[in-house]
Amino acid sequence: MEAILPDLQLALICDDVRQENNGKFILIGLFDSIMAQHLPLAYPRLFVVTRWCSGAGDFEQRTRLLQPDQHTPVAEGRAIRVHLAEPAATATNIELFLNVNFHAAGLHWVEVLLDGDLKIRFPLRVTRLPADAAAPPPA
Repeated sequence: MEAILPDLQLALICDDVRQENNGKFILIGLFDSIMAQHLPLAYPRLFVVTRWCSGAGDFEQRTRLLQPDQHTPVAEGRAIRVHLAEPAATATNIELFLNVNFHAAGLHWVEVLLDGDLKIRFPLRVTRLPADAAAPPPA
């Protein structure tokens, strides 16, 4: 079968992912911003969840988090194989990033690439709370 480039059905950031006995995933704490009392911040853990569909073949996914300059990596994921046996198949990838170091406030970026081609880029805002603000709830 000739390879068919898949579509990216979803790309989300969350605090945790669980899988039920029936195979369904539970995404916990979806977010698009991080509030920090102090910077730099070592964010303890975040997950990037992707799902690919409507394609066929073997591909390679890479995820990276970029600083506000949109070029300098904050973190880069490992290569993840995406295998779709036929166009009706889906592939869900769950990638864990530990102790991500955010050095400055601002608009950071999450990128998902497939075979080296950018498929999506979306913002992740990092905001420094004023010194007198109440502490944010634990992540």
